[in-house]
Amino acid sequence: MTARTIVQVFDQYQKARMSFVQTVADLASRTHNVECLENAGALDLLRLLLADTVPSIQQMSAIALGRLASFNEKIAQALVRREIIPQLLRGIDKQNKFYKKAALFVLRAIAKHTPEMASAVVHSGGLEASIICLEDFDMGVKEVAALCLGHIAKHNKSLAQAIVDAEVLIYMAHQDEDVSRNAAILTKEICKHSLELAQLVVNTGGIGGLIDLIGTSKSSPKLPAIMALGYIAGQSNQLAIAIIGSAGVIQLALLLQEEKEDHIRAVIVWALGQIGKHTPEHAKALAVANIFPKLIELYTNPKCDEDLKAKCKATLKQVLQKCIHVEALEPLLHDAPPDILKYVVGQYSKILPNDARIRRLFVTTGGLRKVQEIQTELGSTLSEYISVINCCFPEEIVRYYSPGYPDSLLEAVEQYQPKCPSLLGVEQRGSELSTNLTDSSCSLNEYE
Repeated sequence: MTARTIVQVFDQYQKARMSFVQTVADLASRTHNVECLENAGALDLLRLLLADTVPSIQQMSAIALGRLASFNEKIAQALVRREIIPQLLRGIDKQNKFYKKAALFVLRAIAKHTPEMASAVVHSGGLEASIICLEDFDMGVKEVAALCLGHIAKHNKSLAQAIVDAEVLIYMAHQDEDVSRNAAILTKEICKHSLELAQLVVNTGGIGGLIDLIGTSKSSPKLPAIMALGYIAGQSNQLAIAIIGSAGVIQLALLLQEEKEDHIRAVIVWALGQIGKHTPEHAKALAVANIFPKLIELYTNPKCDEDLKAKCKATLKQVLQKCIHVEALEPLLHDAPPDILKYVVGQYSKILPNDARIRRLFVTTGGLRKVQEIQTELGSTLSEYISVINCCFPEEIVRYYSPGYPDSLLEAVEQYQPKCPSLLGVEQRGSELSTNLTDSSCSLNEYE
């Protein structure tokens, strides 16, 4: 009887501990409870329960700490001061998958706030623990580990450099969509900091992995992969050329045609802008892929959201200012809205003075006529572009294609006063000519 009573007491104690951590974890999921829980001493109690002999209690304690730290940077700092991270990570490689995911959640909740907090996680062994978990057999553990590394890498170059050797790029091709998405997020966070880090990603086959991910994944991994390509392309024109050479523009153009979500289309447009902004060669890659008409379509579509329109305009501006591919510029001269048209006209003002063949084509395709029809303000940049274009052609040609010129010709015809000789004078001269011919005929007869 006594033994049963003792067992019941310990059983009740265990149930009470579990009930406590579950309740605290539930309360910690709501922001307005966080300060009250901290004031009640929840951090110290949860720290003690991290060392509990029951794995499920350890796990739930970690979840509660992660939720508290996620909502409040001050609590994240308190966890670092209490040296909870080393305790949390002790023997993590021997823990079950549920505890590993809970521990990684705490690391992510702390690291996400500031570079200082992320550095504290790294210095407390969080980086090594995350890499160990990245190699775990469980897909869920891999997923959370990659996400945790991404939150460390996002803050600055030195933190990204600290994890760049983790060889996470191989996980972008992982069959699990969540793992590949978080690996792409981590790659994106690394690439954005510097040319050197982006180059490291490229050197390890990152471009091919990202493009494959864009082409084969269903949805969620695409967005960070597209952003990663944009960050890589933005770092240098050589890296952008590498993306073009890997058919990155073609893949993004195809995705832009198929995608229906505005927020994803906005990221695609931004990435294309990062690729095409460098030189005429880069801009030509977008022109050949027929990107410009699609951007115009999205920009002028009233159903598209403002962020997408803003990114379309920005991309058109920066890429068109590098584009000298006339076959792509010519349709835009007729289809582009006024605030985009000025960039098209500006490019023609650079091309036409140096190429007679293009000047002839500009006239025969209606370009010169279109330019004369553009309404501009005197002294504006657009009017200056048009003046440069007009100087490339004879004055009479420019006048011929100016609006109203045919009407002015017809009006001149109507107002013209004929200066023909009078009909009477013509008849008299005709009669005299006839008489002279008759006299000549008679004279000839005398010699017969």
